[in-house]
This record gives sequence, structure tokens and C-alpha cells, in this order.
Amino acid sequence: IVAGAFFVIPSIFVLLGLSYIYAAYGNIPAVAGVLAGFKPVVVAIVVEAILKIGKRAIKRGTHLLIAVAAFVAIYFFHVPFPLIIVAAALIGLAVGSQGSGAGVKSDSVKPAGQSPELSSPAPDPQSLSPTIIDDDAPPPAHTLPSRARVTRTLAVGLALWTLPFAAIILWRGWDSLHAQEYRYFTQAALVTFGGAYAVLAYVTQAAAGSFGWITRVQAVDGLALAETTPGPLIMVLQFVGFMAAWRNPQGMTQTASAITGALITTYATFLPCFIFIFVGAPYIEVLRGNRKLTAALSGITAAVVGVILNLALVFGAAVIWPNGLGNGTDWFAATLSAASFIALYLLKADVLLIVILGGLIGLGRTFLFR
Repeated sequence: IVAGAFFVIPSIFVLLGLSYIYAAYGNIPAVAGVLAGFKPVVVAIVVEAILKIGKRAIKRGTHLLIAVAAFVAIYFFHVPFPLIIVAAALIGLAVGSQGSGAGVKSDSVKPAGQSPELSSPAPDPQSLSPTIIDDDAPPPAHTLPSRARVTRTLAVGLALWTLPFAAIILWRGWDSLHAQEYRYFTQAALVTFGGAYAVLAYVTQAAAGSFGWITRVQAVDGLALAETTPGPLIMVLQFVGFMAAWRNPQGMTQTASAITGALITTYATFLPCFIFIFVGAPYIEVLRGNRKLTAALSGITAAVVGVILNLALVFGAAVIWPNGLGNGTDWFAATLSAASFIALYLLKADVLLIVILGGLIGLGRTFLFR
């Protein structure tokens, strides 16, 4: 709990500050110039992510077909991300099961003191620190699977989810924006396969579409701000919650509503993740090497490539063709995006450095050509 909390807490405060500056002062030329430099870099970051994930995920023709199908489904037919994930898992499972045999015995979980054949000799126990647990050591008692522990964890997790939700409903009402954020971002957290980029594609589909909470350009800005903060990139969802509540305060001041929305979003996003860890961690060793699970996850990972490609096209269109494909190209954005991609993918430059340089270039452009 301590490790997870302090992994997230710094970025909560940093992103709250950046989100406020964005919302309150985003129209000031200097701030707008920095954001104009951030946006093309974000497009390059997402494209680079596609290539990196694609190299690991696309291992056979079937994976490529799953990725293409996922892209077509979400980009052209607006199929919800959870349905794409379920379909990809089933296809991956079906393909992986062909010729794999009825059962698979994994070497990943072994009796204490035994090693697979051809492995290197076990180290001398006297040479190891008592705090070190090697692969052949029996797992500590508190890490073993336990139905009672799972039940307790789920009960505590349900209480931690229900009580704040009840308070929000009593305070703001069932149909309030803050209650909607709590429900929606909990749902998003339950399908967080594929990392921040895939989930942002799912959230953007709803937040910039059916809900009308933010625009696509604001989603790009949010990802840029999240890239500059410490902690997990999924914190971009806090920005979405902040901006949604800022734009629709519903009787509160914009600042109070936005901060409330941001904190609600963060809590609803990370609570299920903590519960998943506490429930699932004892079973990791048991499941490692399970071919059926591996096959299903390979299908999901392939689908994520197509989903992130959708995000890249959506962001690219919003940044490089802000007025539509037929209404002119922003050549500054296109050039900076291409240069950023070269720096990131070919030159292996640091992401944060390129984001900062992009902001400085945008700021310089504002003062040179205003």
C-alpha cells in the first residue's frame, strides 16, 4: 500500500497544478505556445508506442489480423474497447489452443529445492542473504493463495468503493457529473488492458464523444501534461476528470468542482488496481506459464496495437489537421511531430526531454511570430 500510494501521490499534486494552469490560463499566448509545442510531440510518442508494442505483440499472422480487426472495429465502427478486449482474448485462446495439447505442465512453480533439468546449479544457501528469496525457495506463507484472504480483500475493497460512492450520491446526486465520473472511471479501471495509451483511447472515445466532457485536442494536451509528471502515465485520466468538472461545475465554483472531479477520478481509477494486486498476486506464480492464459493475453496485446493506432490517428488528425483534412495542414505541427519521432525512435532520446524541448520550441514560435 505504501509503495503504491507514494508512486501515485506526487503526480496527483503536480498534475492538479498543471491542470489548473491549463484550464485557467490556457488562452494566454505563452501557455498556448507551450501547449502548441507539446501536442506534436505527443503524437510522436503515441506512434513510437505502437511500434514498440507491435514488435513484441505481433509474432504471427493471426496477431496482425487481430490488430487490424481491432483498429477497424474501434476506428470505423466505434466498437467499445471492452468488447474488443473480450473478442481478442477469445480469438487468442482459440488460436493458441490449436495443437497445444490438453494440458500444460509449467516449470514455473516447482517444489522447494528442485530445479528443471539443464538449469544451473542452485547457489550455496550460506552464500545468500536471509532476505533473498530465490526461484527454488518455497514461497512465504503470507504469499500463498487463500480463499479466506481473497474474500476479505474483496469485502474490504467493496466497502472502500461503496462508501465514497454513497457519500457522493448524497452530496451531489445520482445524476451529477461527479457521480458519473465515479461510475465511469471505475468501469475504465476494470478494463485497463494495454496500459495508459489503450485506456486513453477508450476514455477519449466516450469523454470526447457521447459524454462531451472534453475535446480531442484537450485529450492530447492532457497526455502531454501527464508525460511531464512523475508517476504512472495513467494519471492522464485525472486530467480528464478535472477538465470535465471544470467545464460543468454544476453549482460549485469551477476550481472546487474540478479538484473534486480530479480526486474522484484518481480514486476510482486506482482502487480497483490495488484490489486486483492484493487478490491476484498470490496466484501469479501458479498462473505463470499457463498456455491458455498466455494465448488469451497475446490476443489482447495484439488488439491493443490496433487500439493505440486508432488513438494515434485521432490525435494526429486533431493536431496536424485541426480544421479537418480538407482545410489545410499545420506544417509546424507536422514537422515537429516528425522530428520528435526521429529523436525518440531512432535516436532513443528521453521522452521528458523531447516533451520539454517541444514546449520550448512552441513558446519560441509564439514570441517570434506573434
